[in-house]
Amino acid sequence: MPYGHQPHLSRRGFCLCCLGATTIAATGGWLTPREVFAQSRNVVDSMRAAAADAPIKVHNLRSNISMLEGSGGNIGVLTGSDGLVLVDAGITASRPRILEALSGLDKGPIRHVINTHWHFDHSDGNEWLQKEGATIIAHENTRKHLATATRVEDWNFNFPPSPPGAVPSEVFATDKTMRVNGATLALKYYGPCHTDGDLSVTFTEADILHTGDTYWNGFYPFIDYSTGGSLDGTIRATETNLAAATDRMIVIPGHGPVSNKTELKAYRDMLVDIREKVAALKKQGRSLDDTVAAKPTASYDAKWGQFAVNPTLFTKLVYMGI
Repeated sequence: MPYGHQPHLSRRGFCLCCLGATTIAATGGWLTPREVFAQSRNVVDSMRAAAADAPIKVHNLRSNISMLEGSGGNIGVLTGSDGLVLVDAGITASRPRILEALSGLDKGPIRHVINTHWHFDHSDGNEWLQKEGATIIAHENTRKHLATATRVEDWNFNFPPSPPGAVPSEVFATDKTMRVNGATLALKYYGPCHTDGDLSVTFTEADILHTGDTYWNGFYPFIDYSTGGSLDGTIRATETNLAAATDRMIVIPGHGPVSNKTELKAYRDMLVDIREKVAALKKQGRSLDDTVAAKPTASYDAKWGQFAVNPTLFTKLVYMGI
């Protein structure tokens, strides 16, 4: 039976880029990221405050590999005598609960942290993890965004340069292979997709793939055009993930529950079909508002559009990318 289960709606699936959901009860409708910033306090601070209390759930996957859910993006964990390896760093406010969860897996030191991309909910913990002794590894574009002031237009937010300890010290351009704890880790750069610095991590022997935010299991994804994101690149990244997936592969998405090849294919098919529908409308000369009104995502909304990136926002993101 493939590893995975139906997506569920929980605070643990939240991403910084998608906090429109936080105001739905007060407004009676979804807000764009820009409107959220206009009507609420700083979203980064809100996420940090939420992470201070959110529980961390441990999923034991296969061999000595686990996933932590509850601090921003999903965190992959490899344990063993060489020390712990983390894929993504979560949110700093979760530090006590992350350490507690890690201690329950292996009391060894944290030696490596691999950032799948630069976004806050995946890299905020870099600084404290570096102080724990971890080397931060990432694509060179991830270091670029973390080392300099970076604006995300759709969030209407300017990120200051990260502290020196939070900036990856070991970077690469295309591919990197690591041998740690008896496992082979294959790091591969996707090219521009969710951002311009996303990478995947494959635990080769265990047949486990961590996709970062190139895959949101059960949710419409966010595409960060301000930092080099690409709609077609997102689809290409999903094709790459699907081509690499075996029938027994466990897939760790950036957000959502642990997944498998079947669910990954459904995600790919959804992206391709909605892109084709929006492209046809745009080719007809439809404006953005007319395209949204045509509801090109309607057949998918019940499954994919019931969380933070709602159908209207996702249609806008697709339209922008064509």
